[in-house]
Formats: sequence, C-alpha cells, structure tokens
Amino acid sequence: MMSSKAAPGKSPKGKSGPGKPATGKPATAKAGAAKAGNGSAAPTWLGRLGARGVILLVLLLAAVAVAVVIPLSTMSTAEALELIGVPDPGPLTTAGLPAVRAIGELLASVAVGAALFAAFFTPPQKDKTLDVDGYRMQQISSWANFAWAAAAALLIPLTLSDVSGRTLIESLPPDQWLVAINQIDVASSWRWAAIIALVAAIGQRLTLTWRWSIVWLAVTVLSLLPVAATGHASGSTAHDLATNSLIIHLFAAAFYVGGLVAVIIHTMRGGTRVALALRRYSVVATVAIAALAFSGLINAIVRLHPADLFSSTYGLLVVGKALLLILLGIFGLAIRRRVIAKIETRNANAPVDRATLLRIIMVESVVMAGTIGLSVSLGRTPPPAPLYVPTRQEALLGFELPGPFSFETVFGLWRFDLVLGLASVVLLGLYVWGLIHLHRRGDSWPPGRTAFWVAGCVMLFVTTSSGMGMYMMADFASHMVGHMIISMLVPIFLALGGPLTLALRALPAAGRGNPPGPREWIVEFINNPISRFLTHPIVASIQFVAGFYLVYFGGFYETLASEHLGHMFMNVHFLISGYLFYWVIIGVDAAPRQFTSMYMMMVLLSSLPFHAFFGILLMNYPTVLAESWYSGIGLPWIPDLLQSQRVGGGVAWAMGEIPLFIVMIALGFQWYQSDMREARRSERQADRDDDAELKAYNEMLAQMAEGDRRH
Repeated sequence: MMSSKAAPGKSPKGKSGPGKPATGKPATAKAGAAKAGNGSAAPTWLGRLGARGVILLVLLLAAVAVAVVIPLSTMSTAEALELIGVPDPGPLTTAGLPAVRAIGELLASVAVGAALFAAFFTPPQKDKTLDVDGYRMQQISSWANFAWAAAAALLIPLTLSDVSGRTLIESLPPDQWLVAINQIDVASSWRWAAIIALVAAIGQRLTLTWRWSIVWLAVTVLSLLPVAATGHASGSTAHDLATNSLIIHLFAAAFYVGGLVAVIIHTMRGGTRVALALRRYSVVATVAIAALAFSGLINAIVRLHPADLFSSTYGLLVVGKALLLILLGIFGLAIRRRVIAKIETRNANAPVDRATLLRIIMVESVVMAGTIGLSVSLGRTPPPAPLYVPTRQEALLGFELPGPFSFETVFGLWRFDLVLGLASVVLLGLYVWGLIHLHRRGDSWPPGRTAFWVAGCVMLFVTTSSGMGMYMMADFASHMVGHMIISMLVPIFLALGGPLTLALRALPAAGRGNPPGPREWIVEFINNPISRFLTHPIVASIQFVAGFYLVYFGGFYETLASEHLGHMFMNVHFLISGYLFYWVIIGVDAAPRQFTSMYMMMVLLSSLPFHAFFGILLMNYPTVLAESWYSGIGLPWIPDLLQSQRVGGGVAWAMGEIPLFIVMIALGFQWYQSDMREARRSERQADRDDDAELKAYNEMLAQMAEGDRRH
C-alpha cells in the first residue's frame, strides 16, 4: 500500500532512475523536457526560477485575490454587523477573515489541480510509481494542502472574532478555539477542512504510487466539502438547493482554477507532454465552466429576487461574477482550442512556444484569482432581505410540506436534488453515450441490461427529486421508505446494468506511453487491493448490514438527520454501500474476486436474518431517534413520533425482504445460465475430441467392474 521506493530523481545503488540519467547527475527540467512529445525547454528565466517560480506564482495569484476581496468585503461589513447586532471586531478581522478565506480557497484549488495533474495528466512508470512530473506535482499539492490546512485553522479564531465582536488577539488563545469549535458551526466546519487537508498532505508525502495519487486527490477534493456550510447557503431558505449548488460551485472552481495553475507550473518548469496536458485540462475546464454556470444560476435564483439584481450590492456582485465567468469561459476555451490546434498541426516533435503559452494562460489565471476574491466577498455580503418571514418548516428544511405523506403529495411535488438527482441524469446520459458508441461500431449490447440501468436511474431520480425526497427529511417513516429504495432497490438495477463492462467496451485505450485515460482508471478501480478487500462477499455483506445499525443505533442519526449535509451523506452512503453489495452478489460486471453461485447464495441467505432483525429492532425501540429534530419541525399530522418510528421499522422489515427475494431469483437465473454455458462448453469439447472424456470415464467404469468380478 504505502510505497517504500526511492523518490523520483533518486536511484539506489547508482542505477539510473526516472529523474536521473545514467551518468548519475540529476536531470534538469530542460533535459527532462527536451525530446518528449510536444515538449521543449522552458525559457531561460523560467528555468532559473524553479521551485521559487511556483511560490511566486501562488503569491501573485493570492495577492490578486486579496486585492479584490478586501475592499469589496469592507464595503458590506458595516451593513452585515448592523444586521446581526455584533460590535466591530477590528480591522484585523474585518480585512483578515475574507483575505485568509480567499487565500485558503486558492490554496485548496492549487492542491486539487496539482493532485489532478499527478494522477491523470502524466503517465506512471512501469512499476506504477509516479514519474518526475507526477512526483513534482504531488509534492506541490502536498505543500498546498499543508498551507490550506493552516489557513483553515486560522479561520477558526477569525470566525470567533467575527461572530462575537471581539478582537482577533482576544480570540487567539487555544481555549477560545475550543469554544468556537463547540459553539459555532462555521468554526467547526473550518476545523474539519483543516483536518482533511492535513490528512491529504501527509498521505501525499508518504506515497509515490499512481494508485494512491488518485486516493489523495479524492481526499483533497473532500476538504472543500465543509466550506459549503460556511456561507449564506446553509442558513437561507431553500438551503437544500443553495448548499448543494454551492458544493458543485466549489468543486468546479477548484478543478478549473487549480487545473490551470497546474498546467502553468508544468509548462514553467519544462515538463513534458504539454499539448496532451492542455487537451485534458480543456475537457476539465469545459465541464467546470458548465457546472459553475449551472450552480451559479441556482444560487442566484434562490437568494435574489429579479428586482434586486441591479439594485443591491449583493446583486451587483453576482452580475459582476457572472460576467467574469462568461469572459473566462469564452476566452479560455477559445484560446486553448487555438493553441492545441496549432500544436497538433505541427510535427509531433516540434517544440511548444512556452513563453507565449504562459503569457496567455497567466492572464486567465489572474482573472480567475480575482474571481475567487469576488466570490468570497459575496459570502461576506448580506443578500437582500426575503420578501416574507419563512415558517419554521422552511427555516429547518428549506421548504414547506403541504400535507400528510400520500401518493398525491409525493408525485405532485418536485424538487430537483442537485446531487443524486443530477447524478442519475449524468449516469443515464453516459450510459446512452456508451450504447451509441457501440452501435456505431457495429457491436451489440443486451437490451435487458439497458432496461435495468434505465430503471435504476429513473428510480433514483424519482426517489430523490420528487416529494419523496422532501418528506424523507421531515418524517422518519417516509425517510425509511426512501432509505430502502435507495439502498435496496436502486443498486440492484444498477448492478444488473453492467456499467463497467459497457464502459470498458466503449472507451478507447490511452495508448502506450500516454497518461492513463478513463478506461485505464476503471481497470485500476477494479484491480487494486482496496477493491479486492471490499468486494469479498463477506466484507461486502458486513459493511452493507453494519451500516444500518451504526447509523441508527450508533448515535449518529441525530446529527445526520438534523443537517442537510448529513442527510446527503446518508443517501450517498446507502447508495454506494448497496451498489457494492449487489455488484459482488449479482453484478454482471467483472469483480476483483470470483466466487461460485452457491457461495454467493450462502452469503445472501446469511444476511437475511440481520435485515429482518433490524426492522424488528426499530419497531420495538423505546426511544425516538432524532427526537429534537422531528419535534422542531412539528408536522401536525404526526402527533406521535414513536408511532412514526414504528411504522418506519415495519417498512424496513417488509421492504428489506422483497429486494433480497428479487436478488435470489436473479442469482438463481445466473446460476442456471452458468450451468448452461458449462454444458455447451463440454459439448463443444466433446465434438472436438470425439467424446474422449466420456470414453475414458466409461473405460474406468469397465475396469472397476472387471476388478469386482475377479474378486
């Protein structure tokens, strides 16, 4: 798991390594880039900068972000303090909090972009360790994560100072940090961001393999998740939509900004395969721009009335940010496309004009840094006051329910889930793309698998984006209905759809010497030690069943049910846990481990009692789970919370058996198909060798009979 190999650029026993020529002298950036595909030496002044150039670049972008955020935030600070009735905490907090936050988000973006480059923009070596370019980028990502963790930690006392109206000096002692973390949700979010970023930074220092670089990229991206709970989104009406759109916005911005910064660093340091890196980044940037536009539009609709767009400070900042993003999208994509086309029309070994390329993308990155500063200032600017006072349900849920749970209210209400609802649409679109690609190539695909996949995606969309998804947050019985569908029914259909097999057939190979592409990532996802462990049938069934007991009876449900991010975590956890279990038991995709159908049937039957017992335990549980949360919502048609919990337990008991019965039928059918394939194989073998196996068996029986007669 953890690599103990020497770092790239150092070779044991005097042998040449990935960053060291056979002479034993360290390879320079110029030498490393000199005859690689579409690479050329960096300009002399850039080559001399080296690591200092990276630091200067980040400092430049940070200075731009700070120069934008401080004056814009200062303009609205007095209004914000007046609205919440808090004394002025002083200039250190007034200017320092938005400045540190802007720097922190920039550093997080750099960490994400560098980790993305190490994992996907540069090929690993034959032993699956990172090459020189990948190693450098992972080290840069590690340092950026350390700095991002420090910035997030500093935001804890700054937040305490801002909320309490005390000066920053008074908020710096460690005991005040504990007060902030325990009493202020925003400060607690910064604590988690710092911890996650620190884990990623340390992990990147301890590992050198390409496989682990993907893991640390995921952890780095995850460090942005707590940031979604620190702005207006978590406390506004329709905060479910606002928080989900902010998550998409933060992730997209990190990939867009960080990816471009990584390309600049790679080009500046004389890295290889600049054209390929630029092509891959252009794909990332296109998706990120679309996500930024979509999520930004949702945020504007949630927080702004059309009349406030040009008549309020918040509205004007939104307009300014939208214009910057439009300009970035048009300018950036057009320029990159032109540069890529110019490179590809040349000879494959023609050098890249790095100086010109750097000047172009540096302008884009500076504008990006300014946009980050503008975004942070939006978080410090109070949005226009709502036109009405929200009800208690709207304040807690983000919306209001019209009446009791029924067929009419479930299918008469629709509220698009920007996480799982959007995921179901994307997954269905990607599957259709794969089918179209196979059809154009003349290949066939079983229609039954397509039907299963479509059914799973539609079921996921309806469960999360109809009234069902809304009632799941407010009523335990409704929550359990949705939980059973997401964890027990949807994964069955998705597993029977065979998405990994379709992707492996539809996606092209990256080609020898190129960085791994989507097809190689899927192969790596299937064939790695973590997957081999998680896809053992016993492990898969334990994590599937144990998740129910831990969430509801392990003391976590109260916290998860009362927070939007917690509710989202439960849904995602149930979906992934269920898919992993059913992929192992009945999935048509290849798994790292292969077991007989009889073994799978035994594992499935052994899990049945635990599902039944979970429902029975819920029906007889004497304490109301998340009582303060459900009491606070106060749905008038649910006067007895314990009775609602008992109904939920009955739902878990009844609905838990039906999917497993379906799985038993599917497993039995797969068992029958396996036997039929084996029988056909035996028949073909018999035709080829004139039934040699049967003749040998009959001869053995004859010899045994002859022996019996002699005795």
